[in-house]
Amino acid sequence: MPTTSPEVRRPADDSGPRGLGERLRHGLGLLGPRHGRHALPARLLDTLALPIGDDGVVAGLDAEGQPAVLGINRPTPYDVVLIGGLWTAQVLALRSAATGARVAVETGRPQAWMQMVHAMGGGQNGLSVYDVGRVPPQGASAGTPVVVVRDCGMRPPRGRVVAGPWQSVLTLLPYLSPVAPRLLRQARLTGIQRVSPDEAAELGRTMGLTRTEVESLPALPDGVTLWCTDRDRQYVLTQPTDAETGLLGTPRRMD
Repeated sequence: MPTTSPEVRRPADDSGPRGLGERLRHGLGLLGPRHGRHALPARLLDTLALPIGDDGVVAGLDAEGQPAVLGINRPTPYDVVLIGGLWTAQVLALRSAATGARVAVETGRPQAWMQMVHAMGGGQNGLSVYDVGRVPPQGASAGTPVVVVRDCGMRPPRGRVVAGPWQSVLTLLPYLSPVAPRLLRQARLTGIQRVSPDEAAELGRTMGLTRTEVESLPALPDGVTLWCTDRDRQYVLTQPTDAETGLLGTPRRMD
């Protein structure tokens, strides 16, 4: 590809106010500096590599030992259901805040979240706790995405603040309950930790899990979650950092 000459030639009538005014009237503006263009032969295009990977919250390591990333911050509504323990939900909340998202926790046990609030600066650094049904509008945007964590027990009421553009909702269920089928139907992503054999069988029917997946659920170790979408299943081991262990303790299914 030819490059432009470093020498800038201007028409003679551009040197005075009349010539400049003519260019401005035609939307051309002021002449700026001229530089040579960056050119690459077509035969070398295949050598280009762009460091683009998954963007989101690192939930842990997959079966191959690679980082498993949950793309929670999205321009479209995104509902997540986690059938599991408080520990995992809190780790995901911490890591969401670390990505720049604001985290709003709706909970009936605020004392379980107070240690996190204090550790993060008393709610001024990305994490706030509200009583059930008291979460105000969050004003989510591309610049300030929001993750709402609903820790409302076995039968969470319908939330006042729902998933929307740049606002995801993660609902924590300690076990299956009568409201679980409705939540699972609307969820784009579901995480399942260790459950009873009866619950595993029910989840298998509801979510179309394979026999191997159903049989694995009652024996999942602490810290392991089976994350499910419509097209994918992935076992993920959440390993806490030293700071997370100091704040939340070691992985556990039961609270």
